Amino acid sequence: MPIIKLTKVERKRFLALVICLLFAVGGWLFLSLNKKYIYTAKTVLVYTNVPQKKAFHPLQSDTVDLQVEGTGWQLLFARLRINPQSISISLEKLNNRNFILFSEQLYNVNRQLETSQKIISVKPDTLYFDFSKRTVKKVPVQLVSNLDFVKQYGISGDIKLSPEQVTVSGPQQELEKITSWKTDTLSVKNIQNPLSARIAMKQSNYKNVSIFPGSVEVKVPVDEFTEKTLDVPVKVINNKEYLNVKIYPKKVRITFLVALSGYQQVNEDFIDAVVDLDEWKLLHHHQLMVKLSRFPDYCRVIKIEPVKVDFIIQK
Repeated sequence: MPIIKLTKVERKRFLALVICLLFAVGGWLFLSLNKKYIYTAKTVLVYTNVPQKKAFHPLQSDTVDLQVEGTGWQLLFARLRINPQSISISLEKLNNRNFILFSEQLYNVNRQLETSQKIISVKPDTLYFDFSKRTVKKVPVQLVSNLDFVKQYGISGDIKLSPEQVTVSGPQQELEKITSWKTDTLSVKNIQNPLSARIAMKQSNYKNVSIFPGSVEVKVPVDEFTEKTLDVPVKVINNKEYLNVKIYPKKVRITFLVALSGYQQVNEDFIDAVVDLDEWKLLHHHQLMVKLSRFPDYCRVIKIEPVKVDFIIQK
């Protein structure tokens, strides 16, 4: 392939031609990008001046297309998404009607943009809303948890939630379906110390229902557990005919796990062991099953000895 050899003068002339060409292209680009163009930019809506006595939800997306007049530079930046914008829209007119016109708010919207930009129109120009009278009520918080404890450790008392209730607001027909509100899942592993955490409330799945506050504080009392054994007298229930029933043995031995902090306090006065006489009357059982009708919270039964007792009915 032949190689073109240029003289020193020819090389200088060629370099000058390239430089002039670059300057010409640069000047053309500069002039072109300084001209005004109309382009479309997607924008997220932010609502302000929300009606306080009405529950509402938009019937369209919160993203609209702006027809913007701006320079070529701004068009380039908009296409590259260097500086995407959101615009604020006042919902004050919803106090009297169920739609908002962008054409009525173009002046205020343009004030939110750069001075050299101008919004010509918005698509869609009309935003429609479904709204109803807003009602408010309080519902209890329901903790959702997945707690894993180190061996011999566990919950030693009532879990404290602050606040215990949250305020929900929205349409009456929606609030009637809500009796409690769940939290996000509190998931912690290898717990051996009291736990304190702030957990968010679940996002609303209901149309136009809001919740306050958006999070609650959770306190979980944790303690080490140990075994304890108590002999508890057996009581008879459902003795509607006041029969003279003798139980053998009269006491059962209950082995359970109890928190170390409550070891001394928990005694037989905290436990009721009962047998149901209907097992004999209706089911014709020859032995009665021992059940615990009262037992301390957060203590865990290991075994009851014996599980069934004999009985004699004296006439």
